[in-house]
Amino acid sequence: MLNRRTLLKALPLGLAGTTFSLSFSSLIAAVAGEKNSEWNYEAPEDWGELSEEYKACQIGRQQSPIDLQTSIESTLKPIEFSYGEIPLRIINNGHTIQVNSNPGNYLIIDNEKFELLQFHFHHPSEHTIKGQNYPLELHLVHQNQQGYLAVLGIFLKQGQENASLKPVWDAMPSQKSPEKLIRDVQISLANLLPAESNRYHYFGSLTTPPCSEIVNWVVFQNPLEISVAQINQFHQIFPVNARPTQPINRRFLLGSN
Repeated sequence: MLNRRTLLKALPLGLAGTTFSLSFSSLIAAVAGEKNSEWNYEAPEDWGELSEEYKACQIGRQQSPIDLQTSIESTLKPIEFSYGEIPLRIINNGHTIQVNSNPGNYLIIDNEKFELLQFHFHHPSEHTIKGQNYPLELHLVHQNQQGYLAVLGIFLKQGQENASLKPVWDAMPSQKSPEKLIRDVQISLANLLPAESNRYHYFGSLTTPPCSEIVNWVVFQNPLEISVAQINQFHQIFPVNARPTQPINRRFLLGSN
């Protein structure tokens, strides 16, 4: 796994400071689902033209998502999770369905602690496997004290109803709306993780504007199941809310063996 110092060194010359400084002011709002400006999924190739804050979407060399095709097999250090149950605080922010976390849920990667901020969904999956999408992808977004992110990507494939996500689907707002607390409903975060720990690791970016290249990506190889009805319900609200894959360029994609 790449640590923070290694990640900074991995940024292209001239981008290490630029990408972070021009977008950090909008990063927290973007991660929290509050930055809902004029961008949309109709023309993601134009995001970099919409705002100076979004230039990384256009000029960045370590953008996400990517096609997970050829990885370097590695023995990866286990991720330590401290996940409990959280109240269901749900929001349709106009770009996705998001559930906001309460403090105290975190993971540790290479002795670095990242607090869970929220999780949300993309349809179809943003990352692909040899060019193929899954119906949905779940992203759990974490942040450390320096403002860097660790995002877990979990594929959702067609199968049985996902009971762990059923409360989210039952409360899912069909229109853009403020955060709503669903009383007496708890979400078990541990149940959102695949039983198998095989995964991909790479360094990349937010997949939405401002496309900041400050994300330590962990994408699990084994998907969870979700029913056709659940897929269709999300599709009715967000027919497409996935950024196309980006060039991997000179990055390393590690895969657990």
